[in-house]
Amino acid sequence: MTTDADRIAQYWGREHLAEAILAALTARGVSLDALTVEVDQFHGGGKPVTGRLARLAAIRPGTRVLDVGGGFGGPARTLAVEFGCHVTGIDLTGSYVRAAKVLTARMGLDDRVTHQVGDALALPFPDGAFDLVWTQNSGMNIADKERLYAGFHRVLRPGGRLAVQEPMAGPVQPVVYPVMWARDPSTSFLRTPDAMRAVIEAAGFRTRAWEDMTGETAGPATGAEVPAHSIQRLVMGDALNEIIRAGNRNRAEHRIVMVQAVFDRLEAP
Repeated sequence: MTTDADRIAQYWGREHLAEAILAALTARGVSLDALTVEVDQFHGGGKPVTGRLARLAAIRPGTRVLDVGGGFGGPARTLAVEFGCHVTGIDLTGSYVRAAKVLTARMGLDDRVTHQVGDALALPFPDGAFDLVWTQNSGMNIADKERLYAGFHRVLRPGGRLAVQEPMAGPVQPVVYPVMWARDPSTSFLRTPDAMRAVIEAAGFRTRAWEDMTGETAGPATGAEVPAHSIQRLVMGDALNEIIRAGNRNRAEHRIVMVQAVFDRLEAP
């Protein structure tokens, strides 16, 4: 692991997270024996934008998916249940992977979804192992985006596809902190949409779809609207209130934009 990776894991790590999530679900009146893919969508925009990206990527049943930065596994389970995929999730944070495994087992999806700890910059998979690399809101903490997308290209089969949802630097700067993924600029590495597209295409991809969907990821107006037993509140605690205030300002002032994009893997960079 790199120093950057250690800092990222320390920022996101939470003790006893799986137990806390199950307790919160119980407090909300959710039966742990009847969990669905609705329960744990942590990323901006929630489950609707996961479905949006899957449709944009034209995913077919049986697709072998690598979910990079998969967190609690919400998108991975959605892809398995609603789109018929076989998904491998990888995340840097051990407590997230443990929580993902617990939730996946509770939903009886162990045969279609697996989770493991790993570094997105050193993917532990053979060349051409996947039909689709999927990543939602996972590259913001990674400075070396050239290496990141080169790794995605390597593990995709020829003709495979890359599906991305990513916050990017807007036309107005600087970003207002804290944001969900960083307290300050030292661990936040956003690039502009033009720069991101250039990096991805230089890694050996051809753009199939590129859509600004910032307006579809708007969150609550204030932290007071977020229930105490929500996943967001469990993970971010009281810091969530200021994160929401900063996020609304970043979106309204065009400091951060959200893009969904799909790319075809070319034979060589």
